[in-house]
Amino acid sequence: MRSFSKEEKSWMWYDWGHSAYSIIISTAVFPLFYKAAAEDAGVSAANSTAYLGYAIAISTFILALLGPIMGTIADYQGFKKTFFAGFSLLGIVATALLTFIPNESWELLLVCYMFIAIGSAGSNVFYDAFLVDVTDDKRMNKVSARGFALGYIGSTIPFIISIVIILLAGQEVLPISVTAASQISFFITALWWGVFTLPMLRNVHQKHYLNREPRIVANSFKRLYETLKQIKQHRAIFLFLLAYFFYIDGVGTIITMSTAYGTDLGIESTDLLIILFVTQVVAAPFALLYGRLADRFSGKIMLYVGICVYIFVCIYAYFMKSAFDFWVLAMLVATSQGGIQALSRAYFARMVPKENANRFFGFYNIFDKFASILGPLLVGVTAQLTGHTSMGVFSLVILFIVGIVILMRVPEPMTMNKVDKPG
Repeated sequence: MRSFSKEEKSWMWYDWGHSAYSIIISTAVFPLFYKAAAEDAGVSAANSTAYLGYAIAISTFILALLGPIMGTIADYQGFKKTFFAGFSLLGIVATALLTFIPNESWELLLVCYMFIAIGSAGSNVFYDAFLVDVTDDKRMNKVSARGFALGYIGSTIPFIISIVIILLAGQEVLPISVTAASQISFFITALWWGVFTLPMLRNVHQKHYLNREPRIVANSFKRLYETLKQIKQHRAIFLFLLAYFFYIDGVGTIITMSTAYGTDLGIESTDLLIILFVTQVVAAPFALLYGRLADRFSGKIMLYVGICVYIFVCIYAYFMKSAFDFWVLAMLVATSQGGIQALSRAYFARMVPKENANRFFGFYNIFDKFASILGPLLVGVTAQLTGHTSMGVFSLVILFIVGIVILMRVPEPMTMNKVDKPG
């Protein structure tokens, strides 16, 4: 970490803190908590998984609508950090509120989860856009990959604490229910997320911006409209976003619904939590490796590698029947999930004009979030129609194939014509 500036390190610390949400709320403890609550209420496994997919789809649809206009406003001086802080606070507070929702209220759990998802994803729009403010083009692969690696490592600490509390619950050393232990883990997540947001708020500042002018909101809509009118001038950027739309859809769906899928296969909760923990540990060095290899071979080549790994993951998931198979699947995901996300973020950041980074990361977000609608809906509908979640996971293969085909048509950032990078 000595080779990184204070701004770069402060930016990375947010990944360290926010990733606790990713594993405890999005992937591990909350899905198990929710699935148990739904089962107690008489909801079938296939239906509860489908409802979770629908909740993810609704929350991401809301943010997808807000992303571009908020990003355009945030291009003006001082707005980027305000939006970042607001969404972070929403996610942190909503996570803390999970502590007080009774487990039998499975519908209320889903509603709260939707607010958390909006806060998390909303803050990430501006967090990702801050990459252009904390480092330069040559260091973006390294800084972005290091952020993801720290996120994986940092998330394991509150995860371990939470799992120990859950495993000890009901025993003499910790005479509380597993439900109460899970709720404590939600509060730990909120606290961890909040504490490590502070360095970002204190040390990272918007360096690339537009000067404020009268009627900011009205002018933001006008700038957004002009961007859409000039889409041909941004052809390379929007072509990348289209490719990203498809392949990140599969990545996000596998991440957010993996625990529910494992539960449907009959894998014990304890085994799932251990697998997810090891996945976080393994993912950290692979995220760094992707960053190093991207500097050597190019980010685009490594994106191809990551997408191909995920295609194999979807095919393997279709035939998965045991906990061992889930172990294999999780380790394959661990090799590429951080790398493909980090390099996509860095690749896009090098393509966009710095003073308009928020506007373009707003579009980055909308493509990301609309993709997150399609994947969970596809898995949910397929699971209900066939009665087998594995069919939904297998169907994600086509998204990765379409993504890689479109990505082949996207030029490297350094070879882009100036017309592709308007000011």
